[in-house]
Parts: sequence; C-alpha cells; structure tokens
Amino acid sequence: MSSKWALILGASSGFGGATSVELAKHGYGIFGVHFDLRSTLPNAVAVQDAVKAAGQEAVFFNINAADPDKRAAALDDIKAKVGDGYCHVLMHSLAFGTLLPFIADGVKERISQKQMDMTLDVMAHSLVYWSQDMADRKLLGNGSRIFAMTSSGSTRVIKAYGAVSAAKASLESHIRQLAFEMAPMGVTANAIRAGVTDTAALRRIPGGPELHARAMALNPSGRSTTPEDVAKAIAEMAGENLYWMTGNVIGVDGGEELSA
Repeated sequence: MSSKWALILGASSGFGGATSVELAKHGYGIFGVHFDLRSTLPNAVAVQDAVKAAGQEAVFFNINAADPDKRAAALDDIKAKVGDGYCHVLMHSLAFGTLLPFIADGVKERISQKQMDMTLDVMAHSLVYWSQDMADRKLLGNGSRIFAMTSSGSTRVIKAYGAVSAAKASLESHIRQLAFEMAPMGVTANAIRAGVTDTAALRRIPGGPELHARAMALNPSGRSTTPEDVAKAIAEMAGENLYWMTGNVIGVDGGEELSA
C-alpha cells in the first residue's frame, strides 16, 4: 500500500487530473473523486492508469461530491483503506456550476435560486463538508495540506460568471477559516489561483477562448498556464517544509496578474 495518500476532488480532468498524476510521481497514492458519465469516463480511466504507471495505487469514486451520503460512504471506504494513517493532501478542484447572467429579459435566461445554491454548494461549500467529515474520521493530521482551486474571477466581472465568481470568493473565505481552525492540528489550507488555463471548464464559459487568447498575449512568460504547471507547484507545496504557510491565496500563473 502507498505510504502517503492524497484525496483529489475533481480527479478526472484539468487541475485535479494533472495533480493526481504529479503527486503519484512524488510517491502519493491517489483517492480520486469524480463525476463522469459514459462519454467522459475514459478521462478518469486515463488518470488512474497514469497513477498506476507511476507505481502508486489509484482508488477512484465516481460519485456526486456534493451528496452527503456518497461523501460519507467514500470516506468510510478511505478510512478502511488507510487504517491508522491519514491523507497528506486534500485538493478541491470541483468545476460544476451554472453560467447564466443575474439579469435577463426572461426568467429562463437568468440564474435561478436553485442554480445559484447548487453552484455555491459544489464549488465552495463542499470543501467545508469534506474537511469536516475527514477531521471526524482522523483522515487529516499533523502535516496534512488542503488546497482549493480558485481563480482571478473571484475578484473580476466576467459575462455570465457571477455565480462562479461568488463561489470562488466564498472558497477563498472558507480556506482562511479552515486555516485558522485547523492550525492547532498542524493542517495547512491554501487557495491556488491558477492563471487562465485551457481546460474543459474554461471552454464552457462564454468568451472563454477569448480570455485564454488574451492571457497568452499578456503573460510575460510568453504562454498561458497549463494544468501541469499548477500540479508541479502543488506537489512542491505539499512538502513538509512548508508547514508555516497557511491561509493564503497563492498565484501560479507565470506572472499573468502583473499585466492584467
């Protein structure tokens, strides 16, 4: 059995998929949570195969990460797997929300309360609930690292991005609170603000390709951010020497914000 474990929420693609593979290369077994239908399930299989190719175990759960019963069942299985051990990394990289404007001519063209609540629940509040349930099961311990994927959209106005922007701002607030409350346990919590990255989630945002093109043009490093850039940074920040760094929003963007 792997000697270190990481639990990745959103493990089948994008930042979560890349980080799963990178952490496996650094000796972590991967518990992956993802929600894929038949058409996208090969993505999750490919990530599992890459983790195994790195010599580590891959235990994946194809579930709705915002379902409390599914969450409890998955964590019970994880606890049975690690026994007296715990997860050294918890990464929140869930990208599932509604991209509709707040104000529109018709009711169907604007975001509803149900859609707003779902977006905040999945993309922000679920981090708190996973952290609570993991703490209850002693699955977070001295030296554990919590990472949550945010974006510059937490402080920006982007067309139809209002609910996701609110979720990212909330996520950063949750990270600060978790950092404060879990510091006595030796657990750190930090938000990772990636640069604009060409992922499936970005391509669903109205104007997403244009945002990506602009980021490539303005980034002083001469290109846009990749999931692998972020994964490598997280693998380093998961190390034992960064025990005193907590409660931050950390930019991993090649200097993109300098020209924004």
